[in-house]
Amino acid sequence: MRLPARLFASLFPLLLSALAIGQPLFETVERRSFQETVHLDGIIEAAQQSTVSAQTSGTVQSLPYDVDASVAAGDLIVQLEDSEQRSRLRQAQAGLEETEAALVDARQRFERIEAVHERGLVSRQEFDQARNNLAAARARVERAQGAVSEAQEQLSYTRVVAPYGGILTERHVEVGESVNPGQPLLSGLSLEQLRVVVDLPQKYAELARAERQAKVTLGDGRVLETGEMTFYPYADPQTHTFRLRMRLSEPNGSLFPGMLVKVGVPVASREALWVPASSLIQRSELRAVFVLDDQDQPRLRQVRTGVRDNGRLEILAGLSEGERVVTNPSELVGSDRLNPLNKRGEESGQ
Repeated sequence: MRLPARLFASLFPLLLSALAIGQPLFETVERRSFQETVHLDGIIEAAQQSTVSAQTSGTVQSLPYDVDASVAAGDLIVQLEDSEQRSRLRQAQAGLEETEAALVDARQRFERIEAVHERGLVSRQEFDQARNNLAAARARVERAQGAVSEAQEQLSYTRVVAPYGGILTERHVEVGESVNPGQPLLSGLSLEQLRVVVDLPQKYAELARAERQAKVTLGDGRVLETGEMTFYPYADPQTHTFRLRMRLSEPNGSLFPGMLVKVGVPVASREALWVPASSLIQRSELRAVFVLDDQDQPRLRQVRTGVRDNGRLEILAGLSEGERVVTNPSELVGSDRLNPLNKRGEESGQ
C-alpha cells in the first residue's frame, strides 16, 4: 500500500534518520489461524438459593439471625411458638400408651383362651373373637404410633433450620407475626457453589455448543476457572438468545452473586497475517510499520490493522507473508521526530 504523496513528503526526514541507525530488530510477517471470540457480559449467581416457608401454623417467637448474617447448615433460623404442637404430642403419646395397655390385655386374653381351646374347653367362636380382638388392638397401637410420629413432625416444624450454609438475603416475617403453612419466612443463598450465566446470541449458539469453550474474566483481567457448561435447550422469546451456564471454582471466596464478568466465547476460526504489536507506528489516523527491503534498509509502509491478540497485531492490508518488519521503531525514530506526523494529522483534521 503506497503512502499519499503529501504524507510521504512529511515522512521523508524520518526515513533518512532511520537509514542512519544501525541494524534494527525485526520479525517476519507470519500467517496463522485465529480464533475469533465474542465478548459478552455475564452475571455470577448462586447455584443454591431458596426461600424457606412455614410447614405448620404458629406465631414467630424468635429470629436468631438477620439479613446478611452467615449461617451454617442446620442452624436454627426461625422459632415458632410450639405450645399447641406440644399439647397435641402429649395427647398422641397418651393415646399410644392407652392402646399399648389394651394390646397387652388383648394378648393375655388370647393366650389364655388359646391354651384352653387346645384342650377343647372353649368354643371356636370364643377363640376367633379373642384372636380378632388381639389383631384390632395391634392395629390401634400402630395408628397411635402414627399419630405420635405426626405430632412429633408438627413439633419439629416449629424449629426452622438452614438447609445449607450461606447468608440470609431477605426476611419475610417479623417476631410476633402469625404464619400459616406455605408462608415464606426467610430467603438465602450459598456462596460455596457459584456459577456464571450469560445470554448467547442466536447466530453464535450452534458453534459455541459444539466447541464448549469459554473464558471468564473479571474487570481486573483475572481469569476465573470454570467447570461444566450447560446450554439451555430453548431461546428467550424476547431477545432470541440462548442461555449458557458455567460452574465456577473460586477458593478464596472473592466472588459474590450479582457481580459482572466478561465471557469470551470462540465463534469462528480464520487465517490472518500477524506482526508484533510493538512494530506499529500510530499517529492520528496514520498506521504504519517499518519494512526491511532487500538491502536491510527500513522503509515506512502504511498498513490497515485488525484485532490484537496476545501481543500480536492482525494486518488486514499493506504487508505480505514473509516480509520483515522492525519491532523497535521507537529506536529508529525518536519521539521528537514524530512531530511532523502529529502536525500532518492536525493539518488534515482542519
